[in-house]
Amino acid sequence: MPTRAAPVTEPLPRARRGSRLGALRRAVRWATVATLAAACCGGVALAHLPAGRAALATAEAGVLSASATLGFVVGNVEVEGRTTTKTATILAALGAHRGTPIFAVDPDRARRRLERLPWVRSATIERRLPRTLFVRLVERYPLAIWQHDGRQELIDRRGEVIPVKDLSRFARLPTVVGADAARNAEALLAILAQQPALAARVTAAIRVDDRRWDVRIDRRIDVLLPEENPAAAWARLAKLERTTRLLQRDVEAVDMRLSDRLVLRVTAPIGAGAATAKKTAQAGRRR
Repeated sequence: MPTRAAPVTEPLPRARRGSRLGALRRAVRWATVATLAAACCGGVALAHLPAGRAALATAEAGVLSASATLGFVVGNVEVEGRTTTKTATILAALGAHRGTPIFAVDPDRARRRLERLPWVRSATIERRLPRTLFVRLVERYPLAIWQHDGRQELIDRRGEVIPVKDLSRFARLPTVVGADAARNAEALLAILAQQPALAARVTAAIRVDDRRWDVRIDRRIDVLLPEENPAAAWARLAKLERTTRLLQRDVEAVDMRLSDRLVLRVTAPIGAGAATAKKTAQAGRRR
């Protein structure tokens, strides 16, 4: 009678066993995610019951601890769009550091905290499981110093105040003066930027009657721009400066409010006043 061969068992190849273990870990991880989602749904109902809040907090702590054990912890924070906001400030707003359970970070709450920061206009936070928090920022760009009502404030492109106390590092920015100067500053500075060499010499701009601007150049010359088509007047002034060096003469003001003419107010030569007074005195004595 033929004998039946005993079954032979062999260990799985290493690569195959590793892939199965990896698949198992992934399955456990995503099962944990599903459990967390279910817990959140159930937690909404429990949170309305006084007795359920304590139980919910205990359960939440347990689930977060279990998720951290399975590798759902913050290992990396990727930030896009950051220029001015400090990294430490962003991490503080997120309430996260390396090793924090990633499900303990509430993206919506973190977004609200980030958007309260002086330089942040808007923020988006995503969990990229299992270990990454992704933060996208839209920061506010400092445009000018706004002088009004006896105080100075930093404004952005929308004319909104950036709540910064120390303005010393923004001294290179132009100053716009007047109650309604802030909301009109972006349009003016866009016009000035069309003539870069001249724009670099602008130190201030004064809004006049919510209609037009007086632009100060080199801290001493006032250019009176027209209400209509100020860009054309600015281009004409830039051309004159290139060809005649008009603004390097003894000029106090350039009135460009009339399209067909240019009116200059010049500085009186040194000693001219004294000479005039002397001539007047001599004429008086002859009488």
